[in-house]
Amino acid sequence: MSLTDEYWMRQALQQAQIAFDAGEAPIGCVIVKGNQMVGSGYNLRESNNDPTAHAEIIALRAAGETLGTWKLTDCTMYVTLEPCTMCAGALVNSRIPKVVYGCDDPRAGGVRTLYAICEDPRLNHRLEVVRGVLGQESSALLKSFFKQLREKKNASD
Repeated sequence: MSLTDEYWMRQALQQAQIAFDAGEAPIGCVIVKGNQMVGSGYNLRESNNDPTAHAEIIALRAAGETLGTWKLTDCTMYVTLEPCTMCAGALVNSRIPKVVYGCDDPRAGGVRTLYAICEDPRLNHRLEVVRGVLGQESSALLKSFFKQLREKKNASD
């Protein structure tokens, strides 16, 4: 793990904390070009009633707007949880060359755990995948969130 990767993953964790505080699944994402953040996002599925409002999609849209292009060829995405198949497909389509993520997603991982969309040679673009950067911190935030949800549900039953 490089110091650069750790620094930007901490920025993604800050986005995840915003989601946590808003009652959203705590997943955060930042997109970096050079040494500058060009997009960020956190889950907003509940708030927006939008199944596509994943942290990665929101950050990709923000980066595209900032840079004035959908081709994010000189960028790196940092995200706290392994992207799902939808988000992995969006990464391929954005032409982003690298994704760095915190913890694996054994139920929906589209990058390494269930599927390897970002490295599939049948697709028109492949990208470098770095996993496990601040994975324990990312996982702990998710576990805390879902524990809190279960406790609220049990208290209301």
